Amino acid sequence: MRAKPPHWVDPMLPLLVGMAQVWGTLGAQRPQIHPAEIQSRIPLDPLGFALLAAGPLALVIRRAHPVLTLWSAVVVTALYVYKGYSYGPVFISPVIALFNAVLTGHRRAAYTAAGLLWLGFVGYATWLLPLPSGWVHHAAIGAALLVVLTAAEVVRARREQRAERERVGREEARRQASEERLSMAQELHDVLGHSISLIHVQASTALHLIDEHPEQARTALTTIKQASKDVLTEMRSLLGVLRDDAPRSPTADLSQLDELIERSGPHVVKRVSGTPRPLPPGVERAAYRIVQESLTNVTKHAPGARATVTLAYGPDRLTVRVADSGATVPGALSGEGGGNGIPGMRERATALGGTLTAGPAEPGFQVEALLPIPPVAGADSSEDPE
Repeated sequence: MRAKPPHWVDPMLPLLVGMAQVWGTLGAQRPQIHPAEIQSRIPLDPLGFALLAAGPLALVIRRAHPVLTLWSAVVVTALYVYKGYSYGPVFISPVIALFNAVLTGHRRAAYTAAGLLWLGFVGYATWLLPLPSGWVHHAAIGAALLVVLTAAEVVRARREQRAERERVGREEARRQASEERLSMAQELHDVLGHSISLIHVQASTALHLIDEHPEQARTALTTIKQASKDVLTEMRSLLGVLRDDAPRSPTADLSQLDELIERSGPHVVKRVSGTPRPLPPGVERAAYRIVQESLTNVTKHAPGARATVTLAYGPDRLTVRVADSGATVPGALSGEGGGNGIPGMRERATALGGTLTAGPAEPGFQVEALLPIPPVAGADSSEDPE
């Protein structure tokens, strides 16, 4: 990273430039003053000292009025040269003013001032000096001004590039924050949707059985108790990622799938084909949530149905399939609308470059997601274990 100058340099710059111009000119004028020669320069007098100080004094307002500073420095410098005072550091203040004008976006004023300053020097050296200067002198002055303007343009371009990178960085940070909020909302939807649906169904079952079959009602209430405990625990985990010192990703993965299936009841079984292996966190989280949402739909719309959860590990993809045998009794929540379950699952699969299909499959309903995973070295991707 480029080191910044000390904080005192900026406010002290006019004073430093003034001291350099005055003391530097006092030293530079000695070899230029030869009273007997026609080309001799004039020694500094009160007007000369005032002109030397006027340019640096104009730099005080360079931040608030860059164009006024530029023209002030150019005019007093041209007047200083026209009066015949010695050449020297008097050119520091117009150089800084030109540089500052370009950096602050006043490029037209900077180029106009530089062009007029060059023309003034050429006219002075051609017609007002006893011995006119040649084209080499004029070209040298023009080259010096071009070097100053070019350097200012380079610095300005680098500043604009840095500002653009910072702007893009801020936008990327806002985009990532927005994506995290959307991810959190989807995670909360899945957690609450599954657990609340399970609690609702089990509560309905308990109310129906509490008089005639109290033991079965007790089982339903035990399930409600465990489900409510689990949802509170997972909500604390999800909301905990909002803390600055917490991990920045939800914790659901396939290692928790057995617990999910156990909570869903004895009518849900799991099958695994292929060789299980560690997968990217995003794939594991998506697979878990797809299974969770599918089982939620079974609970809501096909109570009593048997469900089979299948994980098929292929060479380069994971197949997640949840199929049920169809409802045996009317769904307790079947009249509460379709919600965002299937579109949300499809969005999860699509975000990973996969696909998801959902629809009737005799005798019930089936959800199948194909999620790409890192390929196994030396495996044939055409094979898909079942």
